[in-house]
Order: sequence, then structure tokens, then C-alpha cells
Amino acid sequence: MTPVQTPPDLRALTTLRFLAALWVVLYTAWPHLDVGFVPVAVTKGYLGVEVFFVLSGFILSHVYLEAAGRGRTGGFSYRGFLWARIARVYPLHLVTLAGMIALGVGATVAGLAVSDSLLDWRSLPAHLSLTHAWGLASSAAFNHPSWSISAEWFAYLSFPAFAFVAWRMRERPVLAAALAAVGAVALYAAFEPLAGFSLTEATFRWGALRIVPCFALGCALYLIHRRAPVRHGGWIALACGAGLLVSASLGLWDPVVVLFAGGLILGLAGVDNDRAGVFASKPGVYLGEISYSIYMVCAPVLLLGVNVAARLTGAEDKRLHVIVWLAVLAAIPVAAALTYHLVERPARKALRGMAERNGSARPEGDAGPISPERVLQPSETIV
Repeated sequence: MTPVQTPPDLRALTTLRFLAALWVVLYTAWPHLDVGFVPVAVTKGYLGVEVFFVLSGFILSHVYLEAAGRGRTGGFSYRGFLWARIARVYPLHLVTLAGMIALGVGATVAGLAVSDSLLDWRSLPAHLSLTHAWGLASSAAFNHPSWSISAEWFAYLSFPAFAFVAWRMRERPVLAAALAAVGAVALYAAFEPLAGFSLTEATFRWGALRIVPCFALGCALYLIHRRAPVRHGGWIALACGAGLLVSASLGLWDPVVVLFAGGLILGLAGVDNDRAGVFASKPGVYLGEISYSIYMVCAPVLLLGVNVAARLTGAEDKRLHVIVWLAVLAAIPVAAALTYHLVERPARKALRGMAERNGSARPEGDAGPISPERVLQPSETIV
């Protein structure tokens, strides 16, 4: 069967990025809320990162798979691909890293309580080289959520290997997705007894491995979408979304939630933009576009906002009244919008322009109707 032309943008998946980021934010911020309960679904908020990882594999395949799968004959430029990825994630990583260092130094001088590991200078080289989720950082220092960007960098570097396998399975997409799902479940099951903790809890240790099953699942699910967007995608997305919420609320095994997330992504990708409703709305798409910034500024905004609010309200345990907590939470998307427009977007444009001025070939997918600027840009965390 001749593969169909995929749509130039996948707006529903862009909005899903925001929901994944919101899940991570709630997971991170809830301990500072002065209430006597924690919803089970909130305790599973770290799985928002898994949603980002599956999305990353799906969208990079959407943009680059055919070119990378065909190799030199497809016009794929590995150097151009990596430069585009660096332009996407590195500038904001550097800015938030510097911001956390400034906050840590400032908080120490002001006498505010911060984690002892926040300013672990031994970890700085690993953070600068985006290898701090590869077991090369001495502690969970600086901007903790950035571990997932290090994991993404590992996936970017190894993307040609994922593409090599996926391209050769393109005529058997359902089998590819089934093998990816089974492989993911097997890896999750084997990892915990060996490491002593779940793979979905890995960050600075084993974070690079954590992305592998999700990224592979995203690549495989894209093969199904590439063959033909799923029929009744809206109903599939609704069913899988409900399954994700129920399984997370019941505290089921993490891989169950991950598989429902994969089904949700595949379903939403099959929904036409003009039928995606709120998922294709301008507010939803905009929040999705700034979701990487939301994810990256979450920690510094919470560090500053919670400490300041606790001092002003006398909350020595840093557990805030719901109104104060909501005000701190609302500052996160505001700060994210600023970093998106002042740092993330202009830096990405400048770095891509630098490559063009130097005569570097534009990476496959950067020209034509399916441009990375017009489709979902992967982050993760979440995630």
C-alpha cells in the first residue's frame, strides 16, 4: 500500500504536549499545597515525561524517518539533524541552568533553605555536555527536570539506529508496534529487580535508558500512522485517554499507562485538525508550543515562588494555602511565555540561520510542507 501524505502539522499532539507538561508540574508542585490528600493520578505525574518520550519518537519519525531510513539516497544529513536538535533544546537549557545557579547562590546569601545538592559544581560539566542523565553527574543538581533533555539528546544521537530498524519494518507496522510494546514491557519488568527501582523513576541514573522503550514505541506507532491515519481516531483517543486516566488513578503498573499514552497519541494523530476541537484550538496549540518552556522553568519558578510565598505567609513548612499555591502555579506559564519569546524561539531561529549562512545543508524535513517548525517539537520533561 502506498503511504499516504501525512498532514503538515499535528495540532492535537501539540496540545497534548501541554497536558503532559501540566501533569509533571502538578506532580512537582503538589507537595507545597497545604491539603491532607494527594490524588493517585498526581503521584503518577512523573509519567508525563514518558508521554513526551513517545511523542518524540513519533514526531521525529514523522519528519525524518523516510530520509534517515533511505540514508544517503534520502538526503538525510546527520550533522544537520543534530544541529536542528541542539537549536531546539540547548539554548533554553543553558538559560535555565544559569537561572538555577543564580537562584541557588542568591537563596544561600539570603538565608533561604535550598537543597545541599542544588549547587553541586562537580555535576556542571555533565550538564553543559547534556550527559547528566547518562550516569555522569555526581548528583541531581541544578535544574532537575533537565535530565530528560539529556535523555532526549541520547535518543537524538542514536536516531539513525531507530530509523534503520523502523524503516525496514515499514511494511509491517502493526508487527513493529506489537514488538515495541512487548519489548518495552519486558524492559520495564526486567529493570526493577536488577536496579532496585522502577525504570520510570530513573532520572540522573539510567535516564538515557528510560527514553529507549518509549522512543522506540513512538517510532513504531508512527509506522501505523504513516501507512494510513487510524480510522475513528477521535474515539480511539477518547478510549485511550480514559484508559490512561483510570490506570493512573488506580495506580496500575507504569507500563500500562505508557501503552495507553501511545494509543492516545496514535488516535489524536489520526484526527483532522478541523475536527480536533479544543485540541486544535489556538489557546491549546499555543500552550503546547510553550510546553518545553513550561517544563524547563517549572523548577526555578517553584524554588523562588514557594520560598518567597512561604516567608510572606509564615508557612515554615513551605505548604501553602490553595489560593497562594495557585498564584505560584499561575506564574509558571507566564514565565514560560517570556522564555519562549525571549529565549527559546529567537535562539532556535538564530542557530538555524547560522547553519544556513555557513552553507550547511538544511536537515531533511526543514523544507517543504512537513517542517519541524510547523509540527510538534519534542522535549521531554516532561516531559
